Amino acid sequence: MKDVSQFYGFEFRWLYVVDLVIVIFLVIQLYRLLKGSLAFNIFLGLLMVYVVFFVVRYLEMPILTNILQNFINIGLIAIIIIFQPEIRKFLLVLGKKTPLSKDSFLTKLFLPDRFKSYKEEEHIINEVITAVGHMVASQTGALIVIATTYRVKFDSASSITIDGNVSAKLIESIFEKNSPLHDGALIIVGNKILAAKAMLPMSDSPNLPTRVGMRHRSAVGITEHSDNLAIVVSEERATISFAQDGQLTQNVSLEELKVKLYEVLVDGY
Repeated sequence: MKDVSQFYGFEFRWLYVVDLVIVIFLVIQLYRLLKGSLAFNIFLGLLMVYVVFFVVRYLEMPILTNILQNFINIGLIAIIIIFQPEIRKFLLVLGKKTPLSKDSFLTKLFLPDRFKSYKEEEHIINEVITAVGHMVASQTGALIVIATTYRVKFDSASSITIDGNVSAKLIESIFEKNSPLHDGALIIVGNKILAAKAMLPMSDSPNLPTRVGMRHRSAVGITEHSDNLAIVVSEERATISFAQDGQLTQNVSLEELKVKLYEVLVDGY
C-alpha cells in the first residue's frame, strides 16, 4: 500500500509550482506598474523591511522580530493608503486579462452583439481623424479624450457641457485659437461630445520627457487610472501623440492614430 503522505506530497508539489507561477505573475505585473515611479522606491523599501523581518526571525532575535512584526501589521494599512492609485491601476490591468474581459475570446464569442454593425464607431473615428488632420495642418493645439466608460475623472465645475454629436467641424471650432473653449480637454463618451474646456488630472510620472507640456501630462494623467484614450495635437510641433494606460506615444501618423482608434472603439468590444 502506498504511503498517503507521498501521494499527497506529489499533489502538493504541483500546488507549490502553481503557487510560485502565480506569485511570479503578480510580481511581474507590479514591477511593470511601478517601475520608474516614486512608488517603486517605496515598494523596494517595504520589501527590504520584509526581508530583514524574515532574517531576524530566523536568527531568533525576539526584540527586533517583535518591532518589525508590529511595523508590518500597521504597514499593511499604510500600503493601501499610499498605493491607492497603483492598486486601482493594478486591478484594472488584471481585469483586462481575465477570461471575461471585453477583449477576451470568450466575451467576443458569447456576447449577443458580436456581429453588430460598427457604423457609429466608424463615423466617430472618421470625424476625429478628419479634425485631427486639419488641426495638425493649421498647428492648432488640442486634447481629446475618448472615454470607453461613463466614469471619466475631470473637473465638471470648470467644464462646459456640450452634449452634441461628434463631428469634425464641431471639434475644430472648439479648439480654434480664438474660441473660449480651446483650453482644456474635449470629452467624447459614446457617440456624443460630452464636455469641453475640461480640466484633467496631470501626471507626475518621472518617465515623461521633460519637454512635454500640460496637454501631454493631462493626457497621461487621465489614462493612468481609467480605461480611456487621450489624443494630443501639439501646437508648437504640429505632431500627434496619444496616451493609454498611463503610457505616452509621441509622433504618430494619422494612419497609426486611426488604427489605435479602431483598436479602442471596435476591437475593444
